[in-house]
Amino acid sequence: MATETFHTLIARNRRNSFILIGGFMLFFIAMGLLIGMVWGRGDAAFSVIVAVIAGLIAFFLTLGSYFGGSSVVLGMSRAKEITHDDDPQFFNVVEEVCLAGGMPLPRIFLINDTAMNAFATGRNPKHASVAITVGLRAKLTRDELQAVMAHEMSHVRHYDILYSMMMAVMVGVLVMMCDIFLRSVFWGRSGRRRSSRDSKDNPLQIVMMIMAVILAVIAPILARIIQMSLSRQREYLADAGSVELTRNPEGLIGALNKLGGDSEVLEVANRATAGLYFVHPIKKFEKRASSIFSTHPPINDRIARLRQLGA
Repeated sequence: MATETFHTLIARNRRNSFILIGGFMLFFIAMGLLIGMVWGRGDAAFSVIVAVIAGLIAFFLTLGSYFGGSSVVLGMSRAKEITHDDDPQFFNVVEEVCLAGGMPLPRIFLINDTAMNAFATGRNPKHASVAITVGLRAKLTRDELQAVMAHEMSHVRHYDILYSMMMAVMVGVLVMMCDIFLRSVFWGRSGRRRSSRDSKDNPLQIVMMIMAVILAVIAPILARIIQMSLSRQREYLADAGSVELTRNPEGLIGALNKLGGDSEVLEVANRATAGLYFVHPIKKFEKRASSIFSTHPPINDRIARLRQLGA
């Protein structure tokens, strides 16, 4: 029953991700249409042009994140690729996890930072990469390290790495588009005298402008909430996947306890990449991990769920 529930959650996770990405694409087009109506003062043709441009921007940036997102993430994290000769034991750990999950060996990277953390990226299991910090490699036992790698490879196995990159790009573009619109409205209305024609705006245009402004303010917040909620569920699912691959919940519990007690801040992390890491790399957010804006559930909650799996 536990295995059936586990795979049901994976299927639901994938389905919801496709629905969410499709919904974002439609929302981009709708926002473009509404913004075009405001900028074009009711000109339908201009609105359609803006909507098409918004949709194309969203599409091509999403496509770009599909093929090149992992290279960007690894570059931002200053991760350096290593070979089997550089660290045979670590490669053996990753190979064991991949064998258990029926996955190809990913490219392996090392981040020169003493803070403890790791992440996986890529578009699918055949084009995946995992990166760990020097601090994580040095401070975990073999079982703990294997559990963390099993967690990250579970993200690969579930295709979380692809969806996380695509959603991060789409949310970022949405925020940028809304910001540009709000700035244009503010400067356009306050930076010049309104003509007599401006002062006689028809009621429909005024209503559309109010709707566009409200959506431009609320949309990025709602998008971030949805994105963060989905990220937290995927962390729980990857924890369960780690236990499935290693058959050893204590290994992941031990790793989480050590990372929870690590006070070092990962210098290369930022808000754009924070959601990819094993635990939230920006320590000040950990106390607010139960917040709807957090990408990670509280470590104590993750440990409690793992103890239930091991019971």
